[in-house]
Amino acid sequence: MPGAANGMDQNRDRRTPATPAARASQPSPEPAADPFGLWLQARLHQLYDGVTREPIPPELLRLIEEDRHRRGG
Repeated sequence: MPGAANGMDQNRDRRTPATPAARASQPSPEPAADPFGLWLQARLHQLYDGVTREPIPPELLRLIEEDRHRRGG
């Protein structure tokens, strides 16, 4: 049955893009639908939220300001 086999191939093509470019253009799954993504996000927050709340060291701020002035910003 050539028509049945052809129909199956067409269905597969709709579900899975044939080329990497076509796959890249597809939206990524929603975070709520991706258990690994949820776990990773929670774990990264657990590890690094405290670090992001720390004040920026004065020496680093000084270097940033010097670079900004040097670039004319």
